[in-house]
Amino acid sequence: MNLVISDIHSPLTRTWLKLGIASLIAAGIFSLLLVVSRTPGVQEVIPWIDFFHTALVVHVNLSVLYWFMSFSCVFWSIYAGKQYLIFEKIALILCIIGTIVLVASPFLGAGKPLINNYIPVLQHSLFLWGISLFSSGVLIQCIRALSILPKTDDISRLAPYIAAILSLSAFIALFVSWLNLDPEIENLSYYEYLFWGSGHILQFSHTCFLLFSWLLLISFTGGNIAASPTVLKWLFVILLLPLLYALGIYLNHAVFSAEHRTQFTELMKYGGLTSLPIGLIIVWSIFKFRLNKSTETDAAKAALLSSIVLFAAGGIIGFLIHGVNVVIPAHYHGSIVGVTLAFMGIAYYLLPILGYRKPLWKMARVQPYIYAGGQLMHILGLAWSGGYGVQRKTAGAAQGLDTLPEKIGMGMMGFGGLISIIGGVLFLVVMIRSMRGEKAVNPNIS
Repeated sequence: MNLVISDIHSPLTRTWLKLGIASLIAAGIFSLLLVVSRTPGVQEVIPWIDFFHTALVVHVNLSVLYWFMSFSCVFWSIYAGKQYLIFEKIALILCIIGTIVLVASPFLGAGKPLINNYIPVLQHSLFLWGISLFSSGVLIQCIRALSILPKTDDISRLAPYIAAILSLSAFIALFVSWLNLDPEIENLSYYEYLFWGSGHILQFSHTCFLLFSWLLLISFTGGNIAASPTVLKWLFVILLLPLLYALGIYLNHAVFSAEHRTQFTELMKYGGLTSLPIGLIIVWSIFKFRLNKSTETDAAKAALLSSIVLFAAGGIIGFLIHGVNVVIPAHYHGSIVGVTLAFMGIAYYLLPILGYRKPLWKMARVQPYIYAGGQLMHILGLAWSGGYGVQRKTAGAAQGLDTLPEKIGMGMMGFGGLISIIGGVLFLVVMIRSMRGEKAVNPNIS
C-alpha cells in the first residue's frame, strides 16, 4: 500500500506541508513560555502569568487544530491530485492568511482568553477572523476531496475520503450548534457548547488519519499488513458509525443542555472502540512480520512505535480521570502527541516524494524517541500531580504546589516538556534542512 504520487500537483501539496511546519514552529515558541511558567523554581520569577492563558489559547490552536488540519489537507491534496485546483488555491490562501492572523493576534491587542475545550478562544475580532479564515480554507479543501469518489478497493484513497466525511460532519455539527445557541449566553459557556459536538466528531477524523498513517509507516518499513484490503476497507467504513450516534444526540437533546455534553462524552469513550480492530491489526502486523532494519526504514519504525505508545498511554490515562485536574491534559496530550508522531513520520517520507532532498536519516530515526520520551515524562508528571489534586489551566503560584509529591510531579512535567521541545526542534531541523536543500529529481512531480 503506497500513496498515489503520479498526479500530485507538488507546489500546492508542498505548501500545505510548509503551512503545517510553520504552525508547529509558532506553537513551539508559545509552548516554551507555557512550560517555563509552570516549572517550580522558575514560575515565581515570571512576571506575565496573565499572558500564560493567552499563550495557551494560541499554542493549543496551532499545535492541534492548525497542525492536524494542515496535514489533513496534505493528504487531501495528494488524494485529489490536479482536479479542481482553483478551489485548492483558494483554500490554501485562506488557511495561510488565517494562520498569520492567529499568530499575530496576541501582539495586536487580542486578549481576554477563554479556556474552553477543543478550540479555546481569545475574545477579539482579530483572533476570531483568524480561526474563521483558516476553517473556511479547510472546509473548501475537504469538500474538494469529497467531490472525487474513491476506488473502494484502494485503502490509500478510501481512508482520506472517510476522514473527509468525518471532517465535513464536524463542520455541519458546528453550524447546527451555532444556529441553536443563544448569543446572550455567558461567553465561556457559549464557546464551550459551540465547539463541544463538532470537536468530538473531529477527533474521529484525526483518528482515521492516525490509523492510515500507521498503515503507511508499516509499508515504509517494508512490513506487511495482517489483513486483506477488503477487511481493511470495511473496518475503515465502520469508523463512520459514531456519526449515527452524534446525529441522535443533536435530534434528541438541546445543544445547551447537560445531556448534550454527557452524551458526547459517552460517544468519545465508546465510539473510539470503532478504531480498535484496525489498531489491533497494526500491532499484530508489527509482531507477526519482521520490519526491515536500515538507516531509512528506522525512522518510520521509530515514529510508528513511539506514536502507538503515546496514543495508548493517553487512552489509559483517560480512565484515571476524576475531577478537574491535570490528569485531563495528561490524557489528551498523550493522544495528541500520538497523532503528531505519526504525522512526523509520514512527513519524513513525503519529502523525497514531493521533490525535496531526502531527510538526514540518522537524526530522523532518533528524533521520534526523544520527542516521545519527553512527552511521556511530561504526561506522567501531569498524571502524577493530578492524582494529588493539582488543577488544570493554572500557572505560577495559582497551581498551589504545597507538597513534595506535587512539586516532583510538576517538575517531571517541566523537564519532560523541555526534552520534548528538543525533539520537536530536531524534527523542524530535519524538515527545514531538506526543504532548503537541493531538490531531488522526481519524474512523478509536475
